[in-house]
Amino acid sequence: MLTELHLHHFRCFDSLHAEWLPGANFVIGANAQGKTSILEAICCLLRLQSPRTSTLGHAAQHGHPSFSLQGKFSDTHLRFDYPPRSIMLDGKAQSRSADYLKTGLVAWFSNDDMQLVRGSSSGRRRYLDFICAQLDGTYLPSLRTYDRALRSRNYLLKQPRPSRQEIAAWNAPLTEAGTVILNARARVLTDLDSPIRSAAEAIGGCNEMLHITYQPGAVGNFAEALLASADEEMRLRVTTVGPHRDDFHLLLHGKDASSFASEGQQRTIALALKLAHVHVIKAKTNRMPILLIDDIFGELDPERRNRLMSALPSDAQQVITTTHLTWLKLPHPAAVFELSERTLKQKKIA
Repeated sequence: MLTELHLHHFRCFDSLHAEWLPGANFVIGANAQGKTSILEAICCLLRLQSPRTSTLGHAAQHGHPSFSLQGKFSDTHLRFDYPPRSIMLDGKAQSRSADYLKTGLVAWFSNDDMQLVRGSSSGRRRYLDFICAQLDGTYLPSLRTYDRALRSRNYLLKQPRPSRQEIAAWNAPLTEAGTVILNARARVLTDLDSPIRSAAEAIGGCNEMLHITYQPGAVGNFAEALLASADEEMRLRVTTVGPHRDDFHLLLHGKDASSFASEGQQRTIALALKLAHVHVIKAKTNRMPILLIDDIFGELDPERRNRLMSALPSDAQQVITTTHLTWLKLPHPAAVFELSERTLKQKKIA
């Protein structure tokens, strides 16, 4: 588990120190105090990425060019500075992120998760990428290779006189990396299908016929699909097949949940996706991720709030933000911290 966290010039904080305990750690405070930023810092420290922005430089405190995060996970000391990007394990600089990322796993819950049900496909791809990167050490390098090859192909396709030969030179790295991505996403979605139904039943209190179906951006053999799309992409001046076009559909009783499900059902499905994510990571790695749960309870009715709390894995360390705890009978073990004026203090539990 994560036992310590130190922030320096991160978001609204000049500095902050926190010591976390096993079980549930509740951070309570008014809005705009920085509760979400604390969770974001934990995610950045452990996963070197933010669930809130794709540009990490935006997380630096206003007026400061960079931020620094430090923490202790079990017996390992972690440090992440950005920019420039610098990562350290137990005081030793790491040139590659692979060993660093083996330290801690994360599941992030927020109100934005509703976009997994009714938002654009890009959010669903990011959700898959976050899971796959924690399950497979080759996934992130493949994703970076794919993105570079895709940008290069698309640049060439947009030239006034595109050269088919120059474009084809990028086919091999694109399809090699893309096949890794397609296969990993397909496996994860297969693994999620059953746990999401169990999680939806636990949160919603009823047995919903819920399924996930993969909509790959390349059907069949990716290399063959890419060759077959050559005329179309020359006409549209963009790469038309590949994992950058991936999506998945959530079906409730065989119908698209984004239009068929009620708002309450959509919220249950979004939470079920995240709980299923936790189940898959634990099943595949035999390690429990830290659950970072950002002030989602105000959007849930009291019954769903308590059903969700009961559905959270009891053996997971949890850091949960909320404005108050009057609705909840605290689980055991639990700790409560109050955030006020950028200071975090542990409260005694009566």
